[in-house]
Amino acid sequence: MDKTRVLIIDDSALIRRLLSEVINSQPDMEAIGSAPDPLVAREMIREMNPDVLTLDVEMPKMDGLDFLEKLMRLRPMPVVMVSTLTENGSDVTFRALELGAVDFVSKPKIDIAAGLKEYGGEIANKIRIAKSARLKKSANIAVAKSATADVVLPSVSNRIASTEKLIIVGASTGGTEAIKEFLIRMPPDSPGILVTQHMPEGFTKSFANRLNSLCKISVIEAQGGERVLPGHAFIAPGHSHLLLRRSGANYMTELNHGEPVCRHRPSVDVLFRSAANCAGKNAIGVILTGMGKDGAAGMLEMHKAGSYNFAQDESSCVVFGMPKEAIAAGGVNEIVPLKDMARCVLSKISSMGSHGNRV
Repeated sequence: MDKTRVLIIDDSALIRRLLSEVINSQPDMEAIGSAPDPLVAREMIREMNPDVLTLDVEMPKMDGLDFLEKLMRLRPMPVVMVSTLTENGSDVTFRALELGAVDFVSKPKIDIAAGLKEYGGEIANKIRIAKSARLKKSANIAVAKSATADVVLPSVSNRIASTEKLIIVGASTGGTEAIKEFLIRMPPDSPGILVTQHMPEGFTKSFANRLNSLCKISVIEAQGGERVLPGHAFIAPGHSHLLLRRSGANYMTELNHGEPVCRHRPSVDVLFRSAANCAGKNAIGVILTGMGKDGAAGMLEMHKAGSYNFAQDESSCVVFGMPKEAIAAGGVNEIVPLKDMARCVLSKISSMGSHGNRV
């Protein structure tokens, strides 16, 4: 078996050593070298032709983002960002994902050595996923600054449907960009939206704030107890499951710090099951790019409860795992390219009227 060859780029000698130990402890990968800055890394990439890079964000001589932008334009390859868990660090991380990085891992704030070793399995898994991920073409790498008029879709034609229906979204690897592309198309009076994206605590608030600055709808990190209203999207916080609950005539958000489901907290299955239980045919399910099978069982429950469900198609996914599993489980009604997802969802809601799902 050919091992995945990884090049580590980080200005910290400690991080380079620890990442090398984590990678070399895996039977299917090896650290073929490490570089203290992008200029050294550039030569090593030419000489060694690695399969995957790990890339620090803040480095001397050349910023990690500048290097990533040049790399993805001139020699696209799988990149996993190694990010500091700060507000600035998370903002830069999302820009890196926009530029084409597959995923990121966060450096612990304290006791870096113990923290990185503890997350060794997760780091290795993200490197494995990155190697098999579908990279963006450089022509598609564009950083949206705001939701312009030609991006935002018209309002749902049936106003009653807009207030009665809910859109329930789940994603993982590649999902930050997929969710952004989906939400920036939503009109200001779109149905209420709940989103679970696999992401560490500390990044979800920045993610929500970033989306809020780009979208015509209001996007916030869910706190629990919010009324789900049209024109509002709620992002699951990194520390808790997000659930939908009914309170009289209102839909509400709820947070739950229960055990991980499908190895994740927040879990897409948890969100989808709650939508099946209390929204039924008033819910529209959307499963986007991601590794694994989280969401497949929950989407099937939504389908059985009468919801109409969409899955992102393989060609537009960074990783087709989660949509593929949901399709195989039998819970998906339509398979749609990401660029058409928002339009198809809103069109379906307009056709449903106020009497539920008429498929």
